Amino acid sequence: MSDIRAENISVAYDQQTVINDLSLNLADKQITTIIGANGCGKSTLLKALTRIQALKKGQIYIDGQAIAHLPTKAVAQKIALLPQVLDAAEGISVYELVSYGRFPHQKYLGSLSDEDRSKIHWAMEVTKVTQFANMDVDSLSGGQRQRVWIAMALAQDTDTIFLDEPTTYLDMNHQLEVLELLKMLNSDSQKTIIMVLHDLNLSARFSDQLIAMKKGKIKYRGQVADIMTPEILQDIFQIDATITEDPIHKCPILLTYQLT
Repeated sequence: MSDIRAENISVAYDQQTVINDLSLNLADKQITTIIGANGCGKSTLLKALTRIQALKKGQIYIDGQAIAHLPTKAVAQKIALLPQVLDAAEGISVYELVSYGRFPHQKYLGSLSDEDRSKIHWAMEVTKVTQFANMDVDSLSGGQRQRVWIAMALAQDTDTIFLDEPTTYLDMNHQLEVLELLKMLNSDSQKTIIMVLHDLNLSARFSDQLIAMKKGKIKYRGQVADIMTPEILQDIFQIDATITEDPIHKCPILLTYQLT
């Protein structure tokens, strides 16, 4: 369990403020998805929460400690991040990439302990990539590669995993494959998942909570049914939305929409 909160944070690129005076407590052991229009600050918030992006003001805390003052390895033992762009070195094997997740726990560079190997084996098993262990990562399909990256994050053995648009460039089948894996990790391994998604229907189906951002601020936050409403979607995306209930998964679904 990791308690993560942001207090009055602001983030700027050069002189342009992207996030302004934002505070947030992340729900533990739940799947929280951040939604919002392009440029609203979703990915920037994810980077700030994981110390990839420096803060202009404010503070982020993990288990009561300011993240800015923690050693990099200590941060990596608590949170894992899968960024939007994932590039593996040419010719690297699946096993080698997954093993990189153990770096924050290693005392000697390049030396894997029995515990490291056990965590790597478990991560590959749960993501169903064991059969690819000796294959080059760049020889796999998009969905398979995404599962390998998730396996690396799992091998890192953190309570919390951040993902920035994990379904980007994947077809419908592989999108479901990745999100069902994340749902399983949340329910079976009690992992806290925080992700950015563009697809509102996938966000509604696979999330416990939604955070809706607008112009660098959290405008709405709550249970999926409370956020997936025509009024909120009109405010966030400037669309006239028709919402109904998914007959199978019993969650809100965006049936159709048009510009307002």
